[in-house]
Amino acid sequence: MSETNRRAALLVATLASFLFPFMGGAAHVAVPAIGAEFRADAATLNWIVTAFIVVSAMGALPFGRLADIVGRKRTFLIGTAVLGLGTLLCVPAFSLPMLIAARAVQGVGAGLLAGTAPAILVSIFPPRERGRVLGIQTAAVYAGLAAGPVFGGLLTHWFGWRSVFLFSLVVTELTWLTARTRLVGEWAEARGERYDVAGAVLSATSVGLLTVGITLLRSWVAAPWLAAGGVVTLALFLWHESRTVQPILEVGLLRRNRMFALSNLAALISYAATFAATYLLSLYLQVARGLSAQAAGGLMLAGPVVQAALSPWAGRLSDRVAPRVVASVGMAVCAVALGGLALVGGTTPLPLVIGVTMTLGAGFALFSSPNTNAVMSSVERRTFGVAAATLGTARQIGMTLSMALVTVVLTLHLGTAPVTPEVAGPLVEAMRVAFAIFAVLCLAGVPASLARGRANR
Repeated sequence: MSETNRRAALLVATLASFLFPFMGGAAHVAVPAIGAEFRADAATLNWIVTAFIVVSAMGALPFGRLADIVGRKRTFLIGTAVLGLGTLLCVPAFSLPMLIAARAVQGVGAGLLAGTAPAILVSIFPPRERGRVLGIQTAAVYAGLAAGPVFGGLLTHWFGWRSVFLFSLVVTELTWLTARTRLVGEWAEARGERYDVAGAVLSATSVGLLTVGITLLRSWVAAPWLAAGGVVTLALFLWHESRTVQPILEVGLLRRNRMFALSNLAALISYAATFAATYLLSLYLQVARGLSAQAAGGLMLAGPVVQAALSPWAGRLSDRVAPRVVASVGMAVCAVALGGLALVGGTTPLPLVIGVTMTLGAGFALFSSPNTNAVMSSVERRTFGVAAATLGTARQIGMTLSMALVTVVLTLHLGTAPVTPEVAGPLVEAMRVAFAIFAVLCLAGVPASLARGRANR
């Protein structure tokens, strides 16, 4: 494989990895303006975020298997085109249902891309360079996380919320054009194998029921039943896959491949313990400390900036040191930082708070790309797409669990009271409880992370 093609693959994967978190962060900032235009309540506005998350999570694993069969570049191009179509439909949306439907189309595109970008990278680059390029890709994710709220706020303020989707459309089309014109070759090591349609339906249904049920746990009385249905459907999916010759997910990987199983478990635990930290800190800085949204956003840039700066180095380190060791150290650092945040009070000096969030960013940088390296190094080339999609699904479920836990803790401490400065005391107490739980969860994940064994390179 030529060096030019490797650079093209890295550029394409980097653009795609930047796009998703940027689009998510920018859209979150635009939600109040969207609500003001359509006069929607908070529960309805939540579907602007939920529709994208749920649909993308539902499609990740089925589309990952599809990419292994029909080709990862082809799937990437289709996914980018669908994502662009959904983004384009967001711009002229004249009602909230239309906007939510367009966000669901975006989710389909995101699901198509979930397992292809990292799979293309590990298909092209040799094993000794995987950590480095996955580190660069991870840095792009954190750059998107940092840039999304800032540029989204600026675009919304000066040009309206529709400009957020216009800008995202430009980046999406640039990604598609780069992949179409500069990326040479195709990677489909599972070409000719049968596609398990029943397994795809069961996978999508179980993930959809689980994510919707967990996400709406606080606001919808039927949500627990949906989550329970998701658990039952997941069990049925695993039973079906264990009896299928060419399944969507080889269940034997979870039983026999300790590296693959425990690396995905580590990702789920890590995201469950860290994802809601930004949300909690945003509430703390604005409600308990009285900062404006702009000031709070500026202070919260510190964590993603550290993550973006350290991720390439952590990836390179995992090429020389066992990825499980680097990732486990990162998880331990995250546990220490979360424990520090559990001690934060209403008068804690802000520089100290930001210092702890930077430590959390450093720990997550040490964990993320080495853990991805461990997952992708533990499977055969023919299942790269499925491996990347499985990891993405584990991350998504972890994020959902993280927000669900925060929802429960906040409800227990605040009840139905609006989040205003009048409830700053209970809010800080709820935040400390949540961070204590997250610290214990993250610490409990370290032994599982260390026990995963060595990657097969």
